Amino acid sequence: MPEVSAFQWDEFLSRHPETHLLQTSAWGDLKAAFGWDVARLVAEESGAQVLFRRLPLGFTLAYIPKGPVGKPSKGFWDELDRLCHTRRAIFVKIEPDEWETGASNLPQSGSRYPGFQHSLHNIQPPRTLVVDLEGDEDQILAHMKQKTRYNVRLAEKKGVSVRAWDDIPAFHQMMLITGGRDQFGVHSEDYYHRVYELFQPSGSCELLVAEYENKPLAALMVFARGARAWYLYGASTDEERNRMPTYLLQWIAMRWARSKGCREYDLWGVPDEDEGRLEAQFTERRDGLWGVYRFKRGFGGELKRAAQAQDKIYNHLLYKLYLQRMAGRELA
Repeated sequence: MPEVSAFQWDEFLSRHPETHLLQTSAWGDLKAAFGWDVARLVAEESGAQVLFRRLPLGFTLAYIPKGPVGKPSKGFWDELDRLCHTRRAIFVKIEPDEWETGASNLPQSGSRYPGFQHSLHNIQPPRTLVVDLEGDEDQILAHMKQKTRYNVRLAEKKGVSVRAWDDIPAFHQMMLITGGRDQFGVHSEDYYHRVYELFQPSGSCELLVAEYENKPLAALMVFARGARAWYLYGASTDEERNRMPTYLLQWIAMRWARSKGCREYDLWGVPDEDEGRLEAQFTERRDGLWGVYRFKRGFGGELKRAAQAQDKIYNHLLYKLYLQRMAGRELA
C-alpha cells in the first residue's frame, strides 16, 4: 500500500504549492496529537492526508479535509478503498478544496468522486468571506465598508498597536472570554500550544496581539500557504472595545499575509446562507456564526461556498447508526 512518511508527504506537496493548509503534514501532526490517526497516501500523481477517528468495536471513520491533492486517478481511489478497509472505516468523508461557482457546482457520484454521495453535513464551515489582497493597500482599504475602514484608522489614532506575540496561556484565556461571550467552543491551551509549535517556526503562522498601553485587548492566529491566508482563531477581551482593536488587528494580519506573497485572505466561517438572507438578517441575529458575520462583512470579502462534502459508505448499517448518534454534533 503506497502510504508515505510525513517527510515524503512534504516532498509530494512541494509539487503542489497551492495545497490547502488542512492537507499539510503539520496539520496532520496537530490532529494526531488530539485523537486522530493519520495516514498519508500517494498513488500516481495524486494523494491525500487521511484522518481516522476511532469508533467503538474497532471501527473508524475516515476524513479527508480539503483534498485530495492533485487529480485523483482510478489507482488512487482503489488505494484509498484498500486503506479504509484496512482501518475498518465505516465511511470516508471528503471535503474538496473547491468552490461552488453557480447554483450548484457539486461533484456528482460516479464521476469525479466515484462511489461517493452528497454528505448530509460538512465538518468545516462551508461558507466564508475571502478578501482580495491584490493591488496596493489603499485599494484593499477602499474595498472595505466605510465604517470598517474608519475603525481601522480610529484604532491607530486611539493608541492601539499590533505586534507578534507568543503568550499562549494569555491567548487561551482570551479565547475563553470570547467563547463565553459569543457562545462557541474553545480548544484546550495545549491545542493552541501545539498549533503554534507546529506552524510558527516555519513562518506559515503568526500570533498577533493588539494592545493599548501594553494591555492585550485582542489576538488572532493567521496562517499562510502559497497564495492563500486563513484566519482560524481569534479572540478579544471586554476591555477598551471602543478603541476598535479587532479591526486594526485584522488589517495587520492582512498585511502580514501580503508579506508572505498571499493574494487572498480567508475569514473562515460565516452562516451558511445566501448573501440576500445574510444582509437581511445580520442586524438581528447573534446565534452561531451570525455573531461574527457583521464584523467580517465589513472587510469587503467575496462570499464563497465550498463544494459540498462527499461520503463513500463501506458499512451502510453502521453509517446510518452513526448519523443518528451524531445528529446535531460536530466531529472535531
